[in-house]
Amino acid sequence: MTAKPNTSELTVKNLQDKLDAFARLLQIMDDLREKCPWDRKQTFESLRNLTIEETYELADAILDHDLDGIKEEIGDLMLHMVFYAKIAEEKQAWDIAAALHAICDKLVQRHPHVYGDLKVNGEEDVKRNWEQLKLQGGKKSILEGVPNSLPAMVKAWRMQQKTAQVGFEWENAEQVWKKVEEEIGELREAVKGDFSQEKKEDEFGDVLFSLINYARFLNIEPETALERVNRKFKQRFEYIEANAPKDLNDMSLAEMDALWNKAKKVGE
Repeated sequence: MTAKPNTSELTVKNLQDKLDAFARLLQIMDDLREKCPWDRKQTFESLRNLTIEETYELADAILDHDLDGIKEEIGDLMLHMVFYAKIAEEKQAWDIAAALHAICDKLVQRHPHVYGDLKVNGEEDVKRNWEQLKLQGGKKSILEGVPNSLPAMVKAWRMQQKTAQVGFEWENAEQVWKKVEEEIGELREAVKGDFSQEKKEDEFGDVLFSLINYARFLNIEPETALERVNRKFKQRFEYIEANAPKDLNDMSLAEMDALWNKAKKVGE
C-alpha cells in the first residue's frame, strides 16, 4: 500500500505547480512578443485601456460571485502584468523578477508585525502603521497613493479611509449624518436661490462626499452598493420593456410604474 504524501510534501508540490504555471506564461509571452504581429506592436499606452477593461470584467465577476469568471479574469490580468514587464525588459528598464522582488520587499517592510517585533491590536493598527511606513518611505502625503484616474466615488472613499488613519475623522456616525443633512440643506438653498450652475454642482458634490463618508461609518462600500442598485434598476426596466403591451413612448408613467412593481415582485 502506497503511503500518502505528508502535508509538507503536498505544499512543495503545490508551490512547484504554481511556479511551473508562471514559467509557462512567461515563455508564452516571449513567444507571442517575438512571433505574433499584434503582440509585437503593443505598448504600455496601447495596453492601458485593455487593462482597465479587464479590471472591470473582474469586478463584474466578483459581484456575480462567479468563481470561474474570477479565475478567467485573474488570468487575463496576470497576462497584462507579464506583458508590461516584458516591454520594460525590452527597454532595459526592469523585468518581472525586479517587479516581484520590489513588491515582496515592500510587503515585508510594511508588515513589521509579521516579519519583525512590532505588536498590533487588530486591523486598525495595521492600517495606521501601513500609512505611517509609506510616509517614512518618502511619500509626501498619505493621499499621494490615491490614483488621479480612479472613479470619483472610489477616490472619495479611499481618501477618507486614508485620512482617517491619522485621526482626521468624525467620532461617530451620528455626527456624519448631521453633516449629510447640513450639506443637503446647502444644496437646497443653492437650487432655490439665484446661484450659478457651478455652485449647485459644488453643493451636490458635497452631499455625495458626505454620504460616502456616512457609508464608510456603516461599513458599506458605496461603489458596490450603487452598482447593485444599477443592476436592480436595469433588471426591472428590462422587465418593463419585455412586458410592455405597447411602445414605451405611448405608455403613461402610471402604466410603466405598474409593470415596475411587478418587476420588483419577480426579483424578490
